[in-house]
Amino acid sequence: MGIPPVRAPRITKYLKPYVLKMHFTNKYVTAQVIHTPTATVASSASSQEKALRESMEIRRDVAAAGKIGKILGERLLLKNIPAVCVQLKREQKYHGKVKAVVDSVVEAGVKLL
Repeated sequence: MGIPPVRAPRITKYLKPYVLKMHFTNKYVTAQVIHTPTATVASSASSQEKALRESMEIRRDVAAAGKIGKILGERLLLKNIPAVCVQLKREQKYHGKVKAVVDSVVEAGVKLL
């Protein structure tokens, strides 16, 4: 993988510390929280995980996205990450699966910045 990039302090003071990014395919739902200053993944959840595959019948719908958000929120609280910022891609709107993931993370107890 390599060493993550080191960013200058003049840049990192303007970055949000933890950013939630989501990726949706025709088969799976994936969500990651990235620690921006170090450019590393702080926590992630996916419908591809072996433990979740058995419990979910369909791995790509809104219900699966909500379940992934809930699991990610619980993992963030275990790692003492109290708040995240949501970064959407250009084509993503706060609707459907995106809304399900974000609302589930908030319901788990994580705040939005």
